[in-house]
Amino acid sequence: MPDLLAIKLRPTKLSEVIGQKHLIGENKVLSNLIKNKKLFSMILYGNPGIGKTSIANAIVSELDVRYRMLNAVINNKKDFDTVVEEAKLYQGMVLIMDEIHRLNKDKQDLLLPYLENGLITLIGMTTSNPYHSINPAIRSRCQIFELHELESEDIKEAINRVIKSNYLENLTIDKDAINFLVEQSNHDLRYTYNLIEVAYYASNDHHLTLDLLHSIGGKGNIFIDKNGDGYYNTISAFQKSIRGSDVHASLYYLALLIEAGDIDIICRRLSVIVYEDIGLANPSMGPKVDAAINCALRLGLPEARIPLAEVVIELALSPKSNSAESAIDRVLHDIHTKNTGSVPKHIINHSPDYKYPHDYPNDYVKQQYLPNEIKGAKYYIPKNNKNEKILKEIMERLSKL
Repeated sequence: MPDLLAIKLRPTKLSEVIGQKHLIGENKVLSNLIKNKKLFSMILYGNPGIGKTSIANAIVSELDVRYRMLNAVINNKKDFDTVVEEAKLYQGMVLIMDEIHRLNKDKQDLLLPYLENGLITLIGMTTSNPYHSINPAIRSRCQIFELHELESEDIKEAINRVIKSNYLENLTIDKDAINFLVEQSNHDLRYTYNLIEVAYYASNDHHLTLDLLHSIGGKGNIFIDKNGDGYYNTISAFQKSIRGSDVHASLYYLALLIEAGDIDIICRRLSVIVYEDIGLANPSMGPKVDAAINCALRLGLPEARIPLAEVVIELALSPKSNSAESAIDRVLHDIHTKNTGSVPKHIINHSPDYKYPHDYPNDYVKQQYLPNEIKGAKYYIPKNNKNEKILKEIMERLSKL
């Protein structure tokens, strides 16, 4: 069985790597390491298909050093032992390790002393933020390089390389098909190579058209790794778009989360948004969101998208207020930073001095409820929206009674 196109096109020099101009090129850090024939342990992180493996392979190829490739999940402790023994035999070894964020404690304990003494030079690769996901003991022994998403022009350059390479004989691609490949890629070059290869062998004349590509991969390449940054960035963007009243962006990020099949996180996030961002500006939205969540969970996908879309539209276009959140945070701040005193004696349990409001006109009687130390504190500050204007008027009227 022949190698995949992505493997055939894998760079053997850093200068052949697509994109990553912040790391590769004249006077850039990785290029200078190669120029000075010096290598340190490092971690390459970023989304799939943007060049982590390509860079690792190009580095060891250009430096012409002994290396082994392992996967932190697939390879067992015995495989790691073998690498250590080879490193001892040859007085050094480069270990390229995929999914390094999944490295368990036994393997870490095995590698650490050899990273420390330089016998093993590690090139780790991960889609997860290493500052959150990788053991600090490993992380502190490595330089960390973040890879950037590939631009549309990078993907186009790669497609042109495929055509010129002649690995796929007589390959031709229509201009609109190239644009479609770029759109579908979602910055993932490996996905692009794979789609081209499938389309090539699925055609009669090795000519790639828009219709052919539509028939093979019309859905696109959506990357939401639930263990990686992309997932949490999408959730964050979802809430921020609603908070920012951008209904179109709100629906877009909702759709991404629906494509990921994660109704639970959508429902949890909506439950937060309705009280954190809409709040007292439109309190009727709380029950509406709860009803939409119950409906979505009862229906399941794909029908769940309808009540979820409806409530997201209304949340995005609703007036916003964080006054309740700000109020409780002010109180918590005082509790954490001040002596806030004790409950006043006249409102402790069974106090004979307590004035029962229902015994007074308008069910209101003026008495102190806050402790003496903070009796003048003002925590709730109404915002200037229709509903909170009413609450503000009630507060002012009560203060005058």
